[in-house]
Amino acid sequence: MKRAESWFNAKNILAIRLDNMGDVLMTTPALRALRDSAPQRRLTLLTSSSGRNAGMYAPMVDQVLIYDAPWMKATANHDSDFDQFTVRMLKSKAFDAAVIFTVYSQNPLAAALLCYLADIPLRLAHCRENPYQLLSDWVIETEPQNGVRHEVQRQLDLVQSVGCTTSNTNLSVEIPPSTRSKLRAQLQQQLDPSLPWVLIHPGATAPARRYPPESFATLTDILANKHGWQIVFSGAADEHALIEEIRRQASVRSFSFAGKLNFIELAALIELAPILISNNTGPVHIAAAVGTPVVDLYALTNPQHQPWKVPHRVLFHDVPCKFCYKSVCPQLHHDCLRKLQPQDVAAATQELAEETLVATQSTLAALTRKIAYLP
Repeated sequence: MKRAESWFNAKNILAIRLDNMGDVLMTTPALRALRDSAPQRRLTLLTSSSGRNAGMYAPMVDQVLIYDAPWMKATANHDSDFDQFTVRMLKSKAFDAAVIFTVYSQNPLAAALLCYLADIPLRLAHCRENPYQLLSDWVIETEPQNGVRHEVQRQLDLVQSVGCTTSNTNLSVEIPPSTRSKLRAQLQQQLDPSLPWVLIHPGATAPARRYPPESFATLTDILANKHGWQIVFSGAADEHALIEEIRRQASVRSFSFAGKLNFIELAALIELAPILISNNTGPVHIAAAVGTPVVDLYALTNPQHQPWKVPHRVLFHDVPCKFCYKSVCPQLHHDCLRKLQPQDVAAATQELAEETLVATQSTLAALTRKIAYLP
């Protein structure tokens, strides 16, 4: 049987994406291609605890399995019992095929061995070296030596190599109407519906991707005092102190959702926001999935993670050490973000708002949701 025919006949497919929420979101177009390229397919996602929620609300995914793999950076130490259980569990599900999604700096062979031991016959990944029996199909890894693609395009290219394509390459997250209504009601209690508002997400897991708190404080003052924006903050529970420090330094009133929202509530908040201002982190990709314009404060670490198919501004201060791919600034100066001026961020926010206003002025509902007013 020809290889393309074997993949077309695969009905029970395992997709593996073991890193973070944003990575799972950027893989949803490729997951859609897998699901839609043959009839009656079932798609299971194996992902980390961090990526779980993005998978749970991805409409093309039938089931999400959690596996914090020992070869991934963020995984806590554990014995091999759970890894052996995972092999047995995957084997019991009798998958026809597995696709391993990685960034180019990750080696897919540990996940490939997992699939090999689970007797999954078709196994696909990008790979830098000959995997021999560990992968039945592989695409040679050419990044970063021959240039870097956007992460979404990288994964679309991978599944296209076995005949899986889609005309819809948007990111996906499915928000329940009840969740949207809940967040709308909370906003109505806090904001003046006659004034514009902006959502700011100042946290990020990697220190190298965090805009300085004092710069965020200055930015909020400029947005409120010069442009008349109301300020809303979002963040995880462990970012509460950061957000409170920003609010303390700023002179204007703001409202914070820090630690108050789960994943899908955060997605609903971002969907309702006229504009999101964020470091380069997961909420940027949520914004892309729900169609909210985003001002991305982009530390020059990973160029392949910019906003996908959504109105945006990518802001940074150019530095000779750009594209370092480091979680902590190796030069210790953090100039790619530290020297990005708050007034420039505010100007870009206002400019993006005005451009989006022109683009959506023919539809009043879209206008009021996306640009200026509370829904």
